[in-house]
Amino acid sequence: MRDVLPWREAVAPDGTMGEPRARGRFGGYGGRYAPESLVEACREVEEAFREAWADPGFRGALARLLAVHAGRPTPLTPARRLSEALGVELYLKREDLTHTGSHKINNVLGQALLAIRMGRRRLIAETGAGQHGVATATAAALLGLEATVFMGERDIERQALNVFRMRMLGAEVVPVTTGSRTLKDATSEAMRHWVGATGDSHYCVGSVVGPDPYPWMVREFQRVIGDEARGQCAAELRTGVPDHVVACVGGGSNAAGTFAGFADTPARLVGVEADGGAGAARGRLGVLHGCRSLFLQDDDGQIIQAHSIAAGLDYPGVGPEHAHLRDLGRARYVTVTDGEAVGAALRLARTEGIVPALESAHALAWVIRAAGDGDLPAGSTVLMTLSGRGDKDVSTLKELL
Repeated sequence: MRDVLPWREAVAPDGTMGEPRARGRFGGYGGRYAPESLVEACREVEEAFREAWADPGFRGALARLLAVHAGRPTPLTPARRLSEALGVELYLKREDLTHTGSHKINNVLGQALLAIRMGRRRLIAETGAGQHGVATATAAALLGLEATVFMGERDIERQALNVFRMRMLGAEVVPVTTGSRTLKDATSEAMRHWVGATGDSHYCVGSVVGPDPYPWMVREFQRVIGDEARGQCAAELRTGVPDHVVACVGGGSNAAGTFAGFADTPARLVGVEADGGAGAARGRLGVLHGCRSLFLQDDDGQIIQAHSIAAGLDYPGVGPEHAHLRDLGRARYVTVTDGEAVGAALRLARTEGIVPALESAHALAWVIRAAGDGDLPAGSTVLMTLSGRGDKDVSTLKELL
């Protein structure tokens, strides 16, 4: 389906992608909707994060870990053959080349250091595609912490490789058998578990969702993607700043981190959602997992089950800052089908020698479609965040191709 929403003026009002307003608000979204015990826990996380983020020692320790353990900076790779075929200049920000194979490690290392600073010895996490769970298990092993990861039973079946990796790294993987048995339910179970474990555990949220301060904090830990890409584009692109900045969106952490580096530029920001999980494109105002945002709902306001071939996009909503960016017209949110994503993954593999995660393939599928229908004018420069590598999806792709 072709997206027909017109572009709006690509400008950033003062404060866009800065610190949220009081009580963690991004416009009319965000907030802290949680049981009283978790409200206090979130206050403690916010206070600790503010102190840590203002501490050069903390930021220096995180930067060192990102460099020597995660492998930052990640390269900006020109997709030369695909660019020639599409008639645009496509550059890939290679988060697939980080240790653990996705952008998730950026956020997890930050939160793990914060947990230690707070005196917590265990990390709790949710995961869909398994990449956040692997990153959490990796950080826990590296820093001497325990890790408990909640994962939907359906996702455990389709992401068996990542489940094995988590367990090999020493994490406990807890199957979630309720509801759709996917990411939404894993998140719900992780939050319920945290209620009884706030004294010794830190909930390491994997995306820009959840109660304040998580949407803001996770975006700041992921901002390294956009900041690096901004400098790399200035050095490599003839235009200095790309015409379009594109990233896939489930909850939206890799997109938020990428967009943060370009919010004050004329670049057009494009978030690409799964057609069956399009919270920003088709969601309605609601509250889920501790924040007010846009969620897929029925006429009675009940959350509708999302669907995506990419487990990391199988979420019925979007982070509150993305909902705010949509309302401002600063970012545009579009959708891609399962079939388009599979086709894009195969095309990147055969033109550039890169097998992307199916999540990232959604972003590429929109670039391919938009170049073909004129939504991306010929000669446009496009920066796309390749958020993860496709090892985890090989079994799924093998069944389809």
